[in-house]
Amino acid sequence: MHGENLTTWSFFFLEGFSRYPKLEIVLFVFSLLMYLITLLGNSTLILITVVDSRLQTPMYLFLGNLSFMDICYTSASIPTLLVNLLSSQKTIIFSGCAVQMYLSLAMGSTECVLLAVMAYDRYVAICSPLRYPIIMNRQVCVQMATISWVTGSLTALLETSFALRIPRCGNLIDHFTCEILAVLKLACTRSLLMDTIMLVISVLLLPVPMLLICISYVFILSTILRISSAEGRSKAFSTCSAHLTVVILYYGAALSMYLKPSSSGSQEIDKIISLLYGVLTPMLNPIIYSLRNKEVKDAVKKVLGKMYLQQTQEHL
Repeated sequence: MHGENLTTWSFFFLEGFSRYPKLEIVLFVFSLLMYLITLLGNSTLILITVVDSRLQTPMYLFLGNLSFMDICYTSASIPTLLVNLLSSQKTIIFSGCAVQMYLSLAMGSTECVLLAVMAYDRYVAICSPLRYPIIMNRQVCVQMATISWVTGSLTALLETSFALRIPRCGNLIDHFTCEILAVLKLACTRSLLMDTIMLVISVLLLPVPMLLICISYVFILSTILRISSAEGRSKAFSTCSAHLTVVILYYGAALSMYLKPSSSGSQEIDKIISLLYGVLTPMLNPIIYSLRNKEVKDAVKKVLGKMYLQQTQEHL
Protein backbone atom coordinates (compact mmCIF):
# COMPACT_ATOMS: atom_id res chain seq x y z
CA MET A 1 0.00 0.00 0.00
CA HIS A 2 2.98 2.31 0.20
CA GLY A 3 5.57 3.35 -2.30
CA GLU A 4 7.69 6.21 -3.41
CA ASN A 5 5.54 7.56 -6.19
CA LEU A 6 1.85 7.47 -7.02
CA THR A 7 2.54 6.69 -10.69
CA THR A 8 3.58 3.13 -9.74
CA TRP A 9 0.11 2.41 -8.32
CA SER A 10 -2.88 1.41 -10.35
CA PHE A 11 -5.50 1.86 -7.61
CA PHE A 12 -6.39 3.57 -4.32
CA PHE A 13 -7.92 2.23 -1.13
CA LEU A 14 -10.90 4.25 0.12
CA GLU A 15 -11.20 4.31 3.91
CA GLY A 16 -14.77 5.54 3.77
CA PHE A 17 -16.75 4.66 6.87
CA SER A 18 -15.07 1.26 7.39
CA ARG A 19 -14.23 2.18 10.98
CA TYR A 20 -17.95 1.99 11.68
CA PRO A 21 -19.17 -1.23 10.01
CA LYS A 22 -22.57 -1.11 11.72
CA LEU A 23 -23.14 2.35 10.32
CA GLU A 24 -22.38 1.34 6.73
CA ILE A 25 -25.69 -0.41 6.04
CA VAL A 26 -27.59 2.63 7.40
CA LEU A 27 -25.52 4.93 5.20
CA PHE A 28 -26.11 2.63 2.22
CA VAL A 29 -29.90 2.84 2.59
CA PHE A 30 -29.75 6.60 3.23
CA SER A 31 -27.43 7.29 0.27
CA LEU A 32 -29.34 5.03 -2.13
CA LEU A 33 -32.68 6.62 -1.22
CA MET A 34 -31.28 10.15 -1.53
CA TYR A 35 -29.60 9.31 -4.84
CA LEU A 36 -32.79 7.89 -6.36
CA ILE A 37 -34.79 10.93 -5.22
CA THR A 38 -32.08 13.19 -6.68
CA LEU A 39 -32.25 11.44 -10.05
CA LEU A 40 -36.05 11.49 -10.12
CA GLY A 41 -36.48 15.08 -8.95
CA ASN A 42 -33.81 16.65 -11.16
CA SER A 43 -34.76 14.57 -14.22
CA THR A 44 -38.37 15.69 -13.78
CA LEU A 45 -37.31 19.34 -13.62
CA ILE A 46 -35.25 18.98 -16.79
CA LEU A 47 -38.14 17.23 -18.54
CA ILE A 48 -40.75 19.85 -17.70
CA THR A 49 -38.47 22.76 -18.68
CA VAL A 50 -38.09 21.13 -22.10
CA VAL A 51 -41.70 20.07 -22.81
CA ASP A 52 -43.63 22.96 -21.21
CA SER A 53 -43.55 26.12 -23.35
CA ARG A 54 -44.41 28.30 -20.33
CA LEU A 55 -41.08 27.38 -18.77
CA GLN A 56 -38.97 28.48 -21.75
CA THR A 57 -37.62 31.42 -19.73
CA PRO A 58 -34.10 32.36 -18.51
CA MET A 59 -34.76 31.22 -14.95
CA TYR A 60 -35.80 27.75 -16.05
CA LEU A 61 -32.95 27.53 -18.55
CA PHE A 62 -30.54 28.05 -15.65
CA LEU A 63 -32.58 25.73 -13.44
CA GLY A 64 -32.34 22.97 -16.06
CA ASN A 65 -28.56 23.41 -16.11
CA LEU A 66 -28.48 23.28 -12.32
CA SER A 67 -30.47 20.04 -12.29
CA PHE A 68 -28.16 18.46 -14.88
CA MET A 69 -25.13 19.46 -12.77
CA ASP A 70 -26.68 17.90 -9.68
CA ILE A 71 -27.25 14.62 -11.53
CA CYS A 72 -23.66 14.58 -12.80
CA TYR A 73 -22.24 15.58 -9.42
CA THR A 74 -23.97 12.84 -7.47
CA SER A 75 -23.40 10.24 -10.20
CA ALA A 76 -19.65 10.92 -10.05
CA SER A 77 -19.30 9.65 -6.49
CA ILE A 78 -22.45 8.06 -5.03
CA PRO A 79 -22.45 4.83 -7.13
CA THR A 80 -18.85 4.14 -6.00
CA LEU A 81 -19.85 4.91 -2.41
CA LEU A 82 -22.80 2.49 -2.59
CA VAL A 83 -20.61 -0.32 -3.94
CA ASN A 84 -17.90 0.25 -1.32
CA LEU A 85 -20.38 0.39 1.56
CA LEU A 86 -21.30 -3.24 0.80
CA SER A 87 -17.80 -4.40 -0.14
CA SER A 88 -14.87 -5.47 2.00
CA GLN A 89 -12.41 -4.34 -0.72
CA LYS A 90 -12.98 -0.60 -0.94
CA THR A 91 -10.81 0.27 -3.94
CA ILE A 92 -10.89 2.51 -7.00
CA ILE A 93 -8.56 2.43 -9.98
CA PHE A 94 -6.30 5.44 -10.64
CA SER A 95 -8.12 6.55 -13.80
CA GLY A 96 -11.47 6.18 -12.03
CA CYS A 97 -10.18 8.33 -9.18
CA ALA A 98 -9.02 11.00 -11.65
CA VAL A 99 -12.40 11.07 -13.43
CA GLN A 100 -14.28 11.15 -10.13
CA MET A 101 -12.16 14.03 -8.79
CA TYR A 102 -12.48 16.01 -12.01
CA LEU A 103 -16.26 15.60 -12.36
CA SER A 104 -16.89 16.49 -8.71
CA LEU A 105 -14.73 19.61 -8.94
CA ALA A 106 -16.11 20.62 -12.34
CA MET A 107 -19.76 20.28 -11.33
CA GLY A 108 -19.22 21.96 -7.95
CA SER A 109 -17.26 24.87 -9.47
CA THR A 110 -19.76 25.33 -12.28
CA GLU A 111 -22.61 25.44 -9.80
CA CYS A 112 -20.86 28.18 -7.81
CA VAL A 113 -20.73 30.40 -10.90
CA LEU A 114 -24.23 29.45 -12.07
CA LEU A 115 -25.79 30.39 -8.71
CA ALA A 116 -24.27 33.86 -9.08
CA VAL A 117 -25.66 34.06 -12.64
CA MET A 118 -29.10 33.05 -11.33
CA ALA A 119 -28.88 35.79 -8.68
CA TYR A 120 -28.22 38.35 -11.43
CA ASP A 121 -31.20 36.99 -13.34
CA ARG A 122 -33.42 37.54 -10.29
CA TYR A 123 -31.95 41.04 -9.82
CA VAL A 124 -32.85 42.05 -13.38
CA ALA A 125 -36.32 40.44 -13.12
CA ILE A 126 -37.22 42.34 -9.95
CA CYS A 127 -35.28 45.59 -10.30
CA SER A 128 -35.74 46.12 -14.06
CA PRO A 129 -38.82 44.10 -15.03
CA LEU A 130 -39.60 46.13 -18.18
CA ARG A 131 -36.07 45.69 -19.54
CA TYR A 132 -35.83 42.03 -18.46
CA PRO A 133 -36.74 40.45 -21.85
CA ILE A 134 -34.15 42.66 -23.56
CA ILE A 135 -31.30 42.22 -21.05
CA MET A 136 -31.85 38.51 -20.44
CA ASN A 137 -32.51 37.42 -24.02
CA ARG A 138 -31.84 33.81 -24.98
CA GLN A 139 -28.44 34.51 -26.52
CA VAL A 140 -27.22 36.23 -23.35
CA CYS A 141 -28.56 33.41 -21.17
CA VAL A 142 -26.82 30.75 -23.27
CA GLN A 143 -23.58 32.72 -23.11
CA MET A 144 -23.81 33.08 -19.31
CA ALA A 145 -24.53 29.37 -18.88
CA THR A 146 -21.62 28.52 -21.20
CA ILE A 147 -19.25 30.75 -19.21
CA SER A 148 -20.30 28.91 -16.04
CA TRP A 149 -19.54 25.51 -17.60
CA VAL A 150 -16.23 26.61 -19.13
CA THR A 151 -15.04 28.24 -15.89
CA GLY A 152 -15.91 25.17 -13.80
CA SER A 153 -14.40 22.73 -16.31
CA LEU A 154 -11.09 24.60 -16.71
CA THR A 155 -10.52 25.23 -12.99
CA ALA A 156 -11.32 21.57 -12.25
CA LEU A 157 -8.88 20.44 -14.94
CA LEU A 158 -6.15 22.64 -13.45
CA GLU A 159 -6.74 21.39 -9.89
CA THR A 160 -7.03 17.72 -10.87
CA SER A 161 -3.93 17.68 -13.09
CA PHE A 162 -1.73 19.28 -10.42
CA ALA A 163 -3.21 17.24 -7.54
CA LEU A 164 -2.50 13.92 -9.26
CA ARG A 165 1.09 14.85 -10.16
CA ILE A 166 2.23 15.44 -6.59
CA PRO A 167 4.43 12.59 -5.21
CA ARG A 168 2.60 10.57 -2.55
CA CYS A 169 3.73 8.32 0.27
CA GLY A 170 0.58 6.18 0.40
CA ASN A 171 -2.53 5.18 -1.49
CA LEU A 172 -5.03 4.93 1.38
CA ILE A 173 -7.51 7.81 1.02
CA ASP A 174 -9.27 8.62 4.28
CA HIS A 175 -12.53 9.44 2.55
CA PHE A 176 -15.38 7.68 0.73
CA THR A 177 -14.48 9.33 -2.58
CA CYS A 178 -11.44 10.80 -4.36
CA GLU A 179 -12.06 14.18 -2.78
CA ILE A 180 -9.16 16.50 -3.60
CA LEU A 181 -8.37 17.58 -0.02
CA ALA A 182 -8.26 13.94 1.14
CA VAL A 183 -5.99 12.98 -1.78
CA LEU A 184 -3.63 15.90 -1.08
CA LYS A 185 -3.15 14.61 2.47
CA LEU A 186 -1.22 11.69 0.93
CA ALA A 187 1.49 14.04 -0.38
CA CYS A 188 4.99 13.35 0.94
CA THR A 189 5.63 17.10 1.18
CA ARG A 190 3.49 20.23 1.00
CA SER A 191 3.43 21.87 -2.41
CA LEU A 192 3.41 25.67 -2.32
CA LEU A 193 2.22 25.78 -5.93
CA MET A 194 -0.70 23.43 -5.24
CA ASP A 195 -1.65 25.33 -2.08
CA THR A 196 -1.61 28.59 -4.04
CA ILE A 197 -3.74 27.15 -6.86
CA MET A 198 -6.27 25.75 -4.37
CA LEU A 199 -6.45 29.05 -2.47
CA VAL A 200 -6.85 31.24 -5.56
CA ILE A 201 -9.52 28.99 -7.12
CA SER A 202 -11.37 28.63 -3.79
CA VAL A 203 -11.48 32.42 -3.37
CA LEU A 204 -12.57 32.99 -6.99
CA LEU A 205 -15.31 30.35 -6.87
CA LEU A 206 -16.62 30.78 -3.31
CA PRO A 207 -16.30 34.27 -1.74
CA VAL A 208 -16.35 36.19 -5.06
CA PRO A 209 -19.63 34.65 -6.39
CA MET A 210 -21.01 34.86 -2.86
CA LEU A 211 -20.23 38.59 -2.79
CA LEU A 212 -21.94 39.09 -6.16
CA ILE A 213 -24.99 37.20 -4.87
CA CYS A 214 -25.10 39.35 -1.72
CA ILE A 215 -24.86 42.57 -3.77
CA SER A 216 -27.68 41.35 -6.03
CA TYR A 217 -29.92 40.60 -3.05
CA VAL A 218 -29.20 43.98 -1.43
CA PHE A 219 -30.64 45.66 -4.52
CA ILE A 220 -33.46 43.08 -4.72
CA LEU A 221 -34.42 43.65 -1.06
CA SER A 222 -34.34 47.44 -1.41
CA THR A 223 -36.60 47.19 -4.48
CA ILE A 224 -39.04 44.83 -2.74
CA LEU A 225 -39.31 47.12 0.32
CA ARG A 226 -40.30 50.02 -1.96
CA ILE A 227 -43.30 48.06 -3.31
CA SER A 228 -46.43 49.59 -1.75
CA SER A 229 -48.72 46.55 -1.53
CA ALA A 230 -48.05 43.59 0.76
CA GLU A 231 -49.24 41.22 -1.96
CA GLY A 232 -46.75 42.70 -4.42
CA ARG A 233 -43.90 42.37 -1.92
CA SER A 234 -44.84 38.77 -1.20
CA LYS A 235 -45.04 37.90 -4.90
CA ALA A 236 -41.68 39.57 -5.64
CA PHE A 237 -39.95 37.81 -2.75
CA SER A 238 -41.40 34.42 -3.68
CA THR A 239 -39.68 34.62 -7.09
CA CYS A 240 -36.24 34.57 -5.45
CA SER A 241 -36.82 32.77 -2.11
CA ALA A 242 -36.13 29.33 -3.61
CA HIS A 243 -32.82 30.49 -5.13
CA LEU A 244 -31.80 32.15 -1.86
CA THR A 245 -32.52 28.94 0.08
CA VAL A 246 -30.41 26.87 -2.35
CA VAL A 247 -27.56 29.41 -2.10
CA ILE A 248 -27.52 29.22 1.70
CA LEU A 249 -27.50 25.40 1.68
CA TYR A 250 -24.88 25.08 -1.06
CA TYR A 251 -22.43 27.76 0.01
CA GLY A 252 -22.81 26.92 3.70
CA ALA A 253 -21.56 23.38 3.11
CA ALA A 254 -18.95 24.41 0.51
CA LEU A 255 -17.43 27.14 2.68
CA SER A 256 -17.22 24.82 5.68
CA MET A 257 -15.38 22.25 3.54
CA TYR A 258 -12.93 24.30 1.51
CA LEU A 259 -12.18 27.49 3.46
CA LYS A 260 -11.62 26.10 6.95
CA PRO A 261 -8.05 25.48 8.23
CA SER A 262 -6.84 22.03 7.20
CA SER A 263 -5.93 21.10 10.78
CA SER A 264 -9.27 21.95 12.34
CA GLY A 265 -11.98 19.41 13.04
CA SER A 266 -12.10 15.68 12.51
CA GLN A 267 -11.80 13.83 9.23
CA GLU A 268 -14.98 11.97 10.14
CA ILE A 269 -16.84 15.27 10.38
CA ASP A 270 -15.43 16.23 6.97
CA LYS A 271 -16.84 12.99 5.54
CA ILE A 272 -20.29 13.66 6.96
CA ILE A 273 -20.29 17.24 5.63
CA SER A 274 -19.10 15.97 2.25
CA LEU A 275 -21.85 13.34 2.16
CA LEU A 276 -24.53 15.91 2.99
CA TYR A 277 -23.02 18.32 0.47
CA GLY A 278 -22.91 15.64 -2.21
CA VAL A 279 -26.29 13.96 -1.63
CA LEU A 280 -28.66 16.11 0.41
CA THR A 281 -28.22 19.45 -1.39
CA PRO A 282 -28.77 18.06 -4.95
CA MET A 283 -31.80 16.16 -3.65
CA LEU A 284 -33.32 19.25 -2.02
CA ASN A 285 -32.81 21.61 -4.98
CA PRO A 286 -35.77 20.39 -7.11
CA ILE A 287 -37.94 20.07 -3.99
CA ILE A 288 -37.19 23.66 -2.93
CA TYR A 289 -37.89 25.03 -6.40
CA SER A 290 -41.13 23.06 -6.65
CA LEU A 291 -42.68 23.79 -3.25
CA ARG A 292 -43.03 27.57 -3.71
CA ASN A 293 -43.37 27.63 -7.48
CA LYS A 294 -46.86 27.36 -8.95
CA GLU A 295 -45.54 27.18 -12.52
CA VAL A 296 -43.43 24.11 -11.73
CA LYS A 297 -46.32 22.44 -9.90
CA ASP A 298 -48.69 23.09 -12.81
CA ALA A 299 -46.10 21.81 -15.32
CA VAL A 300 -45.59 18.59 -13.33
CA LYS A 301 -49.36 18.04 -13.14
CA LYS A 302 -49.63 18.66 -16.88
CA VAL A 303 -46.88 16.15 -17.72
CA LEU A 304 -48.29 13.53 -15.33
CA GLY A 305 -51.77 14.11 -16.75
CA LYS A 306 -50.54 13.51 -20.30
CA MET A 307 -48.74 10.33 -19.23
CA TYR A 308 -51.85 9.06 -17.44
CA LEU A 309 -54.04 9.88 -20.46
CA GLN A 310 -51.68 8.06 -22.83
CA GLN A 311 -51.65 4.96 -20.62
CA THR A 312 -55.44 5.02 -20.36
CA GLN A 313 -55.83 5.24 -24.14
CA GLU A 314 -53.37 2.36 -24.63
CA HIS A 315 -55.45 0.11 -22.35
CA LEU A 316 -58.74 0.94 -24.11
